[in-house]
Amino acid sequence: MTGIASLIRPGTPSALGLTPGVTEHIDAYTATGGYRDTVGAAELLDRIAEAGLRGRGGACYPTAAKLRSVRDAGRPPVVVANGEEGEPGSVKDRWLLRARPHLVLDGLVRAAEITGAERGYVYLSDDTAAERVHRALAERAPRLPVEIVSTPHTYVAGEETAVVRRIDGGPALPTAKPPRPYERGVGGAPTLVTNVETLARIALLAARPDHGHRTARTTLMTLAGGDADPLLAEVPYGRTLRSLARDQGTPEPAGALLGGLFGGLIGPGSLDLALDPDALAAAGTALGCGAIRFLGPGECPLALARDALSHLAAESSRQCGVCVAGTGAISEAVAALTTGTATPDIAGRLERWAASLPGRGACGLLDAAAGTAGSLLRSFPHLVRSHLDAPCPACATSAGSGGRLTVAVPGVAGRTVPHQRPAASSPLKGTP
Repeated sequence: MTGIASLIRPGTPSALGLTPGVTEHIDAYTATGGYRDTVGAAELLDRIAEAGLRGRGGACYPTAAKLRSVRDAGRPPVVVANGEEGEPGSVKDRWLLRARPHLVLDGLVRAAEITGAERGYVYLSDDTAAERVHRALAERAPRLPVEIVSTPHTYVAGEETAVVRRIDGGPALPTAKPPRPYERGVGGAPTLVTNVETLARIALLAARPDHGHRTARTTLMTLAGGDADPLLAEVPYGRTLRSLARDQGTPEPAGALLGGLFGGLIGPGSLDLALDPDALAAAGTALGCGAIRFLGPGECPLALARDALSHLAAESSRQCGVCVAGTGAISEAVAALTTGTATPDIAGRLERWAASLPGRGACGLLDAAAGTAGSLLRSFPHLVRSHLDAPCPACATSAGSGGRLTVAVPGVAGRTVPHQRPAASSPLKGTP
């Protein structure tokens, strides 16, 4: 079972809300400042820029710059709340749509006002989330037409050009760039494709503009690993990865897989890095979608890399030959290491692929595979060498356990309740 915890300072606007185990009713949402006209569109854009809000979908791109590019594209744009969560280790987006659909819709409306958009979409693959968003739309019709578009769940379905292609009636597969959606997207119109947590934080900032910096420097994280249950946590930037491992229940991790499958592997010496997009990027890893899988005692990093690469190879959309060949080759090579059947030149081949393959596919899947291989060589070179000598007992024990990458969405009851503070038995843990 996936737990929920608030690790932020009291008074910080929270994406978790007051009753995270129950779908938030419109009355509860408006009672805490939701949908309130506290700030105009132009001022809100300035506040977003001043706060330094970045996207929470994986790229960490400055939100204000993305909003401006769509606003200034020259035609009435379209706005899309992207709730398709392709990373198996992330649950925050589906949880937000199930538990706090009004927060997401509020952010979507405000993004439309900033950009001048005339219509909006909520894009998702989760049936429960779709039902809760439908209910929220019935409780309060937004100031612009909003349509829900469902897609089959795949790793690449949330990539921004795949989102546009699906909304336009095609398959949820990436397309070549340029043009990017902000230039030409849904129906040919400039399109803002924004992660649902980014929109939620826009709404929080609109309700409490005096806390913009704290809102922008707080994020939802999916933490998993070891023998402990996964945890959906709201975390301030600056916390160390080691402290997050303790919060999740893996107190002495041997390393971690960061950013879902995009940030690669880090060793135990990197666990004192601060949770901050710039600090992590400078260290050669990435915050990505905000998912971390810690390595528990006795787990082998190569087994975790094998599972991640196997998933990526299986999820290739098979549109780019270089991606099909590249992800398959990397996956097979690391799998051979875990079974003691790799050839002596394996490290050299992995190093070449890690250096030459990024940027050659239509989406980030090939980059994630190449990055995983490169991070394995950087963080655990001694283990790569030792796996050439003999089969690894830890890898053999975990063979076929790729499902351990997947995290379940925390339970959210479908009933609605009036505005109230959580009782002592609430699943929302207190701030330490």
